[in-house]
Amino acid sequence: MINMPYDFKKYHYRSINAANAQERAAINQELKDLYASLPENEKAEFNKQLQTFLAREMGRLKSDYESISGGFGDN
Repeated sequence: MINMPYDFKKYHYRSINAANAQERAAINQELKDLYASLPENEKAEFNKQLQTFLAREMGRLKSDYESISGGFGDN
């Protein structure tokens, strides 16, 4: 089995820039359909890569938030 790198960033940016909730839901459905189309032996790797991507994005957002909010302290 070859570990295919999944491009979660593509879906993430498309979702961020979606015009509305309906478009965002369609993008999420694309990702679900991709998962459903995978052979069982690839789903664990997909989930691992997705969790890694989400953790990295959450960390990045937290860092961005802290750097922005740090400038507006209660001094």
